[in-house]
Amino acid sequence: QVTLVEYGGRPVQTGDSLTLSCTPSGRTFSHYNLGWFRQAPGKEREFVATITRVWSRPSMYYSDSVKGRFTISRDDDVSMVYLQMNSLRPEDTAVYYCAAGRGSSYLTPNDYDYWGQGTQVTVSS
Repeated sequence: QVTLVEYGGRPVQTGDSLTLSCTPSGRTFSHYNLGWFRQAPGKEREFVATITRVWSRPSMYYSDSVKGRFTISRDDDVSMVYLQMNSLRPEDTAVYYCAAGRGSSYLTPNDYDYWGQGTQVTVSS
């Protein structure tokens, strides 16, 4: 079982930057693809970014809506995954979830086996 805990969500202003952190525990961290998803009120959970597992030479993927503004990274030495968010917009307001999965695909919620409880990011104009 992998337990994920997210940190860092808070209210911010348009144009601000914010970094979310996630720490998984319970299993070997480096064997998992690690992703960030978000869910706004009344909307489905959507893919934000993912960083693939280390042994397969990690690659990063982003949704079109955040590409160029958000950066995902991982530090397996301290078992952390980060989401650096720049130039935040009101449409980025959502609960952000960290997820871990070991499959060969990683762009949809079904590709992940473990989830955190989420952290709220609110961007006001």
